[in-house]
Amino acid sequence: MTGRDEPRRRPERRFAAVARVARETAQGMVDLLLPSACAICRSLHRADADGIVCQACLARVVRLSWPQCGRCGQPRLSPSMPLPVEASPSGVIPPCRWCSRLAPTIRAVRSVCRMDEGTGAALVHALKYDGWHAVAKPMARRMARLEWPPDVVRERSALVPVPLSITRQRERGYNQAERLASALSDEWRIPVWTDVLERNRNTRSQVRLTPLERASNVSGAFVAVGRAHTRLRGAHIVLVDDVITTAATINACAQALADGGARIISCVTFGRAPEPGDRAVSDYDFLRN
Repeated sequence: MTGRDEPRRRPERRFAAVARVARETAQGMVDLLLPSACAICRSLHRADADGIVCQACLARVVRLSWPQCGRCGQPRLSPSMPLPVEASPSGVIPPCRWCSRLAPTIRAVRSVCRMDEGTGAALVHALKYDGWHAVAKPMARRMARLEWPPDVVRERSALVPVPLSITRQRERGYNQAERLASALSDEWRIPVWTDVLERNRNTRSQVRLTPLERASNVSGAFVAVGRAHTRLRGAHIVLVDDVITTAATINACAQALADGGARIISCVTFGRAPEPGDRAVSDYDFLRN
């Protein structure tokens, strides 16, 4: 810039500064007159990056404990259980039993938090049933921070949300998994493919079904869209859902994607339902998968 151009730049800079002050003043007035209320605890709080949920509620999300299985992300040892006897002499932990429920095409599964402690369940409920779709943003930000095997990070091609039935999506107004995937896409900088997987029949609610009943309920309920086979061919897809319970749904989705040409599938969820016998908890209605 020459000295001759400087006088012409000054009005522009003054205008930008005035506009910035005006925006900050307007936002301050909105915060004063219409303060943000947390979607979880309903308390008033200062708006920030996660303005729909207060920091206190976000801090009370109970993350899954460590160590975790490298494939399925399930905590390997419960704090209340000793090291397995067969692992004691050599120090080698036996194969993870949770992994055995996953389809062979599933490379890795990760979840942020427990659903029987803290505020994780309340966040899922707010997103899924209370219409607070903006809750997906802070939830996805925490999903984005999960640790993955290097090959998953290197290869993941796209995010695919678990589809809802037409009836349920019409009732809810949106697909909560799609909202999570969209917010996670902004964090990971990979695309969301909403047109490659569809639910081809309605299924019963998974609540109160046994693991075998869940698997039967969703078996064959998903199909890869024919025109998407070219995109799916050879891709490493990351399925997105709000909660994983028995893995019945992600297994059914993974099978459909594999049939459509996907090479391998991983899965990420915000919550993970407690294992039977882990502790006595209420059978929350939102533990559907």
